[in-house]
Amino acid sequence: MLNLLRASTFALLLPNLTPAFAQPAPDWNSLAASQSDANRQVGPRQVPARTLPVPTANVSPQEQALIAGAYVPYWNANPANAAEWKDLVAKSAAGVNALLPGWREKLGVTTEPTTIGGVPCFIVQPKVIPVANRERVLLHLHGGGYVFSPGESGTREAIMMAAYAGYRIVSVDYRMPPDAPYPAAMDDAMAVYREVIKTTDPKRVGIFGTSTGGGMVLALALRIKDEHLPLPAAMAPGTPWADLAEIGDTYFTHEFADNVLVSWKGWLGRAALLYANGRDLKDPQLSPIYGDFHGLPPAILTSGTRDLFLSNTVRVHRKLRQAGVEAMLQVFEGQSHAQYYNDPYSPETIDYHTEVARFFDTHLAP
Repeated sequence: MLNLLRASTFALLLPNLTPAFAQPAPDWNSLAASQSDANRQVGPRQVPARTLPVPTANVSPQEQALIAGAYVPYWNANPANAAEWKDLVAKSAAGVNALLPGWREKLGVTTEPTTIGGVPCFIVQPKVIPVANRERVLLHLHGGGYVFSPGESGTREAIMMAAYAGYRIVSVDYRMPPDAPYPAAMDDAMAVYREVIKTTDPKRVGIFGTSTGGGMVLALALRIKDEHLPLPAAMAPGTPWADLAEIGDTYFTHEFADNVLVSWKGWLGRAALLYANGRDLKDPQLSPIYGDFHGLPPAILTSGTRDLFLSNTVRVHRKLRQAGVEAMLQVFEGQSHAQYYNDPYSPETIDYHTEVARFFDTHLAP
């Protein structure tokens, strides 16, 4: 009787449903049937071609513009030699460098070049550092697939973190391929960290970076632990490139949906092989997801629902939790790779940096 009542109630309500729910699209039944046939056997999932609308719920207009944007023009670049890699990188850096003076002025941030531990760096800080942060330092490792963002062009994330979090930041201009493949970048990051903790208590140091920078943050923490140095108080690996190989679900589910990286098979995978220089991609210093996370500092991780690296980020979060490490995961609606800081003035950018600042404020000693 109860089932009959439920059926009767549903029948009464059905005429009041919107047509979108009451009447499927004309081709839905045939699509459903073909998909059922395609996925009748156990194995890889077959999905139809489809259009992904730009999300609007809880997404700012600024972020909607990024999500709707065309693919990054060089996503499938295939430089034939070192000179072509350098030319591609130089053109990208020039575009970023043209924007930075305006960003620094509007955000009230200064940038000064320096050398720390023999490595070129930039000191990036707000014009007025809050009292609570004057003894604290954040070490920044920039993104760019181990090939992009040389020199000042690698400071854009540091500029935003300085502005919105109120920290003094050491941004490392580490060596990169094609001239300097692995382990040059990690050697530089380690050299700078060694120098920073000579003058700043590691309990007052945090490390952060996005994409390649996020992977390097994790690899640096593993190396610090392996070399028996004091670990930093906290870390913020944003959408970390934690597995350089094409391993992880969203390398496939988000291929061509992510409008920044687009596909591992483009320049990204080529850069991975260039950086590794013949080394096994499962080496934890290349792909930190394969390292031992026990004893690492607390971490806050960030990604987006269309990010090619969402699986990288999720896998890191789960592995940190399984190792008993405090780890937070925040995922932004609709965003492709690292779009949480592509527009320096969007609400999502401010939200991201506010969350990371709160995390560092909680874990760094005053």
